[in-house]
Amino acid sequence: MGPSHCYLSRASLAAGWRPFFCFNVAAELRPAIPSSPALPARTPGLTRSCLSQTAPLPTSPSPPPPPLQFSPRRGPLSAPPPPPVRRQRAGAEAAPSPAPHGGGGDLHAQQRGVCAQAGWGPEFWVTAAEAGGASVSRETAAARALLAAPLSGGRGARRARGLPMDSQKEALQRIITTLASKNDEIQNFIDTLNHTLKGVQANSSSILLELDEEFDGLYSILDEMKESMTNSIKQEQARKSQELQSQLSQCNNALENSEELLEFASRSLDIKEPEEFSKAARQIKDRVTMASAFRLSLKPKVSDNMTHLMVDFSQERQMLQTLKFLPVPKAPEIDPEECLVADNCVTVAWRMPEEDNKIDHFILEYRKTNFDGLPRVKDERCWELIDYIKGTEYTLSGLKFDSKYMNFRVRACNKAVAGEYSDPITLETKALNFNLDSSSSHLNLKVEDNCVEWDPTGGKSQENKMKGKENKGRSGTPSPKRTSVGSRPSSIRGSRDRFTGESYTVLGDTAIESGQHYWEVRAQKDCKSYSVGLAYKTLGKFDQLGKTNTSWCIHVNNWLQSTFAAKHNNKAKALDVIVPEGIGVFCDFDGGQLSFYNAASKQLLYSFKTKFTQPVLPGFMVWCGRLSLSTGLQVPSAVKTLQKHENGMSGSTSSLNNVMP
Repeated sequence: MGPSHCYLSRASLAAGWRPFFCFNVAAELRPAIPSSPALPARTPGLTRSCLSQTAPLPTSPSPPPPPLQFSPRRGPLSAPPPPPVRRQRAGAEAAPSPAPHGGGGDLHAQQRGVCAQAGWGPEFWVTAAEAGGASVSRETAAARALLAAPLSGGRGARRARGLPMDSQKEALQRIITTLASKNDEIQNFIDTLNHTLKGVQANSSSILLELDEEFDGLYSILDEMKESMTNSIKQEQARKSQELQSQLSQCNNALENSEELLEFASRSLDIKEPEEFSKAARQIKDRVTMASAFRLSLKPKVSDNMTHLMVDFSQERQMLQTLKFLPVPKAPEIDPEECLVADNCVTVAWRMPEEDNKIDHFILEYRKTNFDGLPRVKDERCWELIDYIKGTEYTLSGLKFDSKYMNFRVRACNKAVAGEYSDPITLETKALNFNLDSSSSHLNLKVEDNCVEWDPTGGKSQENKMKGKENKGRSGTPSPKRTSVGSRPSSIRGSRDRFTGESYTVLGDTAIESGQHYWEVRAQKDCKSYSVGLAYKTLGKFDQLGKTNTSWCIHVNNWLQSTFAAKHNNKAKALDVIVPEGIGVFCDFDGGQLSFYNAASKQLLYSFKTKFTQPVLPGFMVWCGRLSLSTGLQVPSAVKTLQKHENGMSGSTSSLNNVMP
């Protein structure tokens, strides 16, 4: 154990720690530091680098410190104090500190940044030797700086004790947050490794089964070919054998007839009478003329050659010997600079690390997530797949951005197999997502998902439901303390009172406090009256949109006479445009602007210019009709362009805020 370890152990003993714990801490804070005569003996400069305030370290080793005495029960009996720190006068130029093992310049700067953010002075800076080398993360440097601070009993410790508790808590909270983030990152990586390990095992088993199937198929083909060729040889053998047997039978018959005729001719030579001899000679002549022996072909009809059925599998054998695993395409590389997220569309572009003319198509996979950084294995949605992409770019359109981010990865495929996935990329897809607050909506409004519909019997049915709840379980004798029909239990009320009276209103459940946001509303064709806009949370339960100074809207009226107007503070301005099928709402909270657009053509319908003094909520009013809401939409590019143009023409468009105070 070197001098630095001795000093660290003495400081740990002085803090009341047992010897085994002191050595463990020393091992943790001083991993793998080689012993070298260049390292000086224990000085404050080795424990903390005070930079401009620290004198040059001595080059010759100091005498070893006196041994410590401690009791197994009571711990340290004595601990010699550290020698005083030599400091330079104010304004004096600092002597260069010797570089610790492994280099420490970058680490010093890193530690100074961490300690400065935490509000610590130079006394808390540690050298690269104590931090464990130059390749130490900011989190490790900060944690070790915090651990190293109490090890000195000088001004640094007194200064640490003198810091306000709030500052110390804030600094410690930052370290805790950093460590928690690192732990979460490591846990995600562990989950990824476990998932990959299971994938390797599952994929290996699957590949082995496929290999067995391929070889079984190959064996089956060879067996079929062998059986077919064997049958061909046997058939040829049978044919030739039959031909030869037939020819052999004919020859045997001809030979028998010829031998019989020969014997008859030999006997005819012994006939003495001329008439009988002439008669026998004529018979022999006729029989010789008709004898089959003279009409037989004495050449075999078939040969015994079977070479035409021989096989040569040398080429096939050579081809089988050259069988290898399929060439797998390399993983593509997604180019983040070429990727684009706009108008609820995501364009992903990638390239191959090297040209491969055997690639047939690409597969793009994506999934939504609320976590930045590397994709997580647990608590994530499934990957969605788009197959047979021929180019190196693809655009996903018509997406609903109901998550903060989206993960993307690509793999290349040839005619036979798919390659490795590319490194995943995470793109930000933030947009405003909210639902309708059914707990505070008017009783005559029926709220389902992102739709609100006028229900003339809503109030009565709600009262009947509450009547049933009140009467359920009570005896047949009426109770004098029974709740009245008009009262409602608090369980059906949200954080605010329900709208009532003629305020057929429902608000969104998410407040807007900053930023630019966009959503769209579509009304049923035969809707008699509806309004779309914004309102403060303080909008009264009897207040209608646009009739107070806390709400802004555009109102469409198709009852008796058709009107289309912008409303605020109970004042209206008629709009000389055709009512579109869908209305886009743009809110720039920080810029104090509320604009309405034709959802299809992005034509500007009207803009309010104001200054929002408190969070606002999307507001909707409907009477005798139905409204459908679309959220999770980015601000369209056309709207952004129109906003820039409109802001450039400041004062050219009058608003109700300007003309109607």
